[in-house]
Amino acid sequence: MINNFQNNYTKIDYQNVLDAYRHGLFPMSEDNNSSDIFWVKPKIRGVIDPCKVTIRKKLKRLLNKNPYILKTNTDFIGVIEGCAKPTKNRENTWINPSIRDVYIELHYKGYAHSIECYSHNELVGGLYGVAIGGIFFGESMFSKSTNASKIALLHLIERLKFGNFSILDTQFITEHLKTFGAYEIDQESFLIILKKALLIDANFFRIGPPGELNIKLYPKSNNY
Repeated sequence: MINNFQNNYTKIDYQNVLDAYRHGLFPMSEDNNSSDIFWVKPKIRGVIDPCKVTIRKKLKRLLNKNPYILKTNTDFIGVIEGCAKPTKNRENTWINPSIRDVYIELHYKGYAHSIECYSHNELVGGLYGVAIGGIFFGESMFSKSTNASKIALLHLIERLKFGNFSILDTQFITEHLKTFGAYEIDQESFLIILKKALLIDANFFRIGPPGELNIKLYPKSNNY
């Protein structure tokens, strides 16, 4: 149980991670080469209500051009490895080998999911996270092509809305996430939302099964 967790240790398993999520915690590491893992419970949490997403006009126009092929759960390992790699704008990441391995196990157990953006059959962006009840715990995203991670996030939000999820946990908040309607709440408020969300009967695949999504997200007729 959470009360028995140590601040730093080298091994975690998928059951510990699920239990941590249910209590408002999540694992991180100092960097992708560190063997230590610590558990984070932010005093201020970033969240998105899937039914209240906002989309800027420039991104709306890009969506209408269908620049990428969107898929779900076809290359989870590719996505988490993309998220773990340092970039010119991000010298280090918090995804070390232990965290990578436990999320891959969570994926095989049916809890962790990936959203993927493809261009000419190349994975150019995506994100991953964990679904429990009616809450999706977003973990990380990456982009090798313009706006790929943003489009992956919109795909995720629409999937959550259609699947009866009540909240997307972004953990922390950034100016980038604020443009989609993300907002901050305190820890106590988050735990209240979390408790209710865990009881919801949600379905990540209600909009469609794993693989390519063959419907248009956010069509022009929508009021976005």
